[in-house]
Amino acid sequence: MRAVVFDAFGHLPEVREVPDPAVPDTGVVVRVAATGLCRSDWHGWMGHDQDIALPHVPGHELAGRIEAVGPGVTRWHVGDRVTVPFVQACGRCPTCAAGDHQICERQRQPGFTGWGSFADRVALHHADVNLVALPDTMDWTTAAGLGCRFATAHRAVVAQGQVRAGTWVAVHGCGGVGLSAVMIAVAAGALVVAIDTQPEALALAAELGAAVCLDAAAPPEELAEAVRTATGGGAHLSLDAIGSPTSCATSVQGLRRRGRHVQVGLLPHGAPIPMDRVIALELAILGSHGMAAHAYPEMMRQITAGTLRPDRLVRSVIPLDAAPAALAALTDGTTPGATVITLE
Repeated sequence: MRAVVFDAFGHLPEVREVPDPAVPDTGVVVRVAATGLCRSDWHGWMGHDQDIALPHVPGHELAGRIEAVGPGVTRWHVGDRVTVPFVQACGRCPTCAAGDHQICERQRQPGFTGWGSFADRVALHHADVNLVALPDTMDWTTAAGLGCRFATAHRAVVAQGQVRAGTWVAVHGCGGVGLSAVMIAVAAGALVVAIDTQPEALALAAELGAAVCLDAAAPPEELAEAVRTATGGGAHLSLDAIGSPTSCATSVQGLRRRGRHVQVGLLPHGAPIPMDRVIALELAILGSHGMAAHAYPEMMRQITAGTLRPDRLVRSVIPLDAAPAALAALTDGTTPGATVITLE
């Protein structure tokens, strides 16, 4: 099969022929129709993820049809249209037994712990636990973003963030995850402050319903004060969808008393958090790591009903041959909206 492969971290990948994946006993092989290009893929390519062994095929957001089924799979068949969370849970550990598949103790992640979806085919493990059926009405490019950015944002805003109608939500970073968070918070009836350095990203956030748009190029102290002013005392919920020490700290600084900060963007080198403010204002600091397959039905219901429109986030569709350059270009920052790689 054809796949995007890198042999050294930070070196430009190439598209070349590699062996087809083997079918896991309890898994499937999916013929990839479309796969998202995510900043997490860039982190992996840069060597920020210690689970990656070289040579490597990136890609963790995907949609496609099942092409082969392992003997231990009972719920899925060849030809089924599916997507999958980027965390493939084992379904058997104590954490999975508690329903927290997104932080499974023995998780696998396509594009990180194993070869991913920047390829014609990808092997997915523990299919009965992890696969999500796609409606025939959903196109591949829309479905490709559900396994990471959109589902991650949904859980960050709804489950971890506990968004409520009429409350203020600040979203730091309007890339794929951040814009998804804007859309989801607006659909929940929240008032959203969108924060980014790119005018195009802020314009898109405004299209999606953000009530206030702020330039993240302002000094952190001024930006936090601008958030507090715009929200009448601070955001009830603030998300760092970038993953930088500055955006993390600014997100915390922009909260009101008893506000909630949710860290979504990766912080490979950590970040200083103003714990004096956390204590004084009784703030909650939470992480959010994807969403389990069993939690998808409500999100899928909202998408089918048109309440949520992840298709509006797709702003660039590219072929597999263009993926290496697009991955490397993330070094200079993300572009507004989502980029999807098509293989059909």
